[in-house]
Amino acid sequence: MTPTPPSPADKRTSGNPSTQADINLTVKQQREQKRQQKLAEYQKQLAKRRRSKLVWWVVGVTAAVVIIGLIVASIVFAPAPPASYTPGGDGAEIEGVETFENVTEHVEGTVDYEQSPPAGGPHNQVWLNCGIYDQPVPNENAVHSLEHGAVWVTYNPAEVSGEELETLEGKLPDSYVILSPYEDLDAPIAISNWNHQLKVDSADDERIGEFFEEYWRSADVPEPGASCSGAMDAPGKR
Repeated sequence: MTPTPPSPADKRTSGNPSTQADINLTVKQQREQKRQQKLAEYQKQLAKRRRSKLVWWVVGVTAAVVIIGLIVASIVFAPAPPASYTPGGDGAEIEGVETFENVTEHVEGTVDYEQSPPAGGPHNQVWLNCGIYDQPVPNENAVHSLEHGAVWVTYNPAEVSGEELETLEGKLPDSYVILSPYEDLDAPIAISNWNHQLKVDSADDERIGEFFEEYWRSADVPEPGASCSGAMDAPGKR
């Protein structure tokens, strides 16, 4: 008859009390070791989850700060809206404004104007599209735009640039205005409409706004309400 092999329990028992105590201690140590391993693994996973949460928290906070910064920057650094004026005027007298009597006539070629910059007179049959130019524009086309009620703002580039030019641009409406440099201008800034002109020394001069309020889109021009777009762009238009 084949003898029955001893069970695992039988293998871990001994008739010797001292030996049996060592076996029992070894079993406890193994159990404790396994428990410690499980505990260490749990703590490792817990720490990993905490780190993951911390990372996402940092990412979330950083993203929120960036978004808030972009919103603030968009408000702080957004370009100022165009100045607002009422078309036409009420006959207000503005100190320093010169008045002229220019005829309106379509001509070919260049014109020798009585005013510099021109404030009316014979002009090309094609008007200059209103807008901001960083190069001088043809007098004959710009004068045609004056005939339609536009205001032409010219400046001496040797005297007006940088922040001064930005200040000047901030005085402009969003339509029916031309801004361009004008070489050899005898004043830092000249503002012209048909038959009226004002020359000032600074973009901070309050009379610039007064001029626009009185003469911008004036009805007292040869062709009031005619378009200031859809014709010709000169070089340097933004």
